[in-house]
Amino acid sequence: MTAWSGVVSRDHVHRGVELGIGQIGHGKRAGLARMKRGDWLIYYSPRSSLESYELLQSFTAIGVVADDEIWQADEGDFKPWRRRVNYVMNATETPIRPLTGILAITSFPNWGYQLRRGLLMLSDADFTIIQGAMNDR
Repeated sequence: MTAWSGVVSRDHVHRGVELGIGQIGHGKRAGLARMKRGDWLIYYSPRSSLESYELLQSFTAIGVVADDEIWQADEGDFKPWRRRVNYVMNATETPIRPLTGILAITSFPNWGYQLRRGLLMLSDADFTIIQGAMNDR
């Protein structure tokens, strides 16, 4: 089992949870192809929406990749790649700031810069901390 953090605005995360799908990198396939069935996906949302400058900086959803199928959706001009994800429905949005002294991904200055890649593998320790925080609220 591997755990991943996908960086996506909260409004897009909520849509993905409603549809039971995972999508990252503005619909690109490459990041999804790194994942396998049974891997965990935790979304981190730096903002509420793409159009908003309101900072959110929270983990907004957590789920398990349901299978190994990656498919391309057709939304007219937009054809994003997606995977099925079984989301933990009782997980609570969790701000990252209280965890910055604990998580390895925040252990250095300018920690947010690495999140700009859109997808990063989490250590087992970071996954356990984030999962616990999202389930304890």
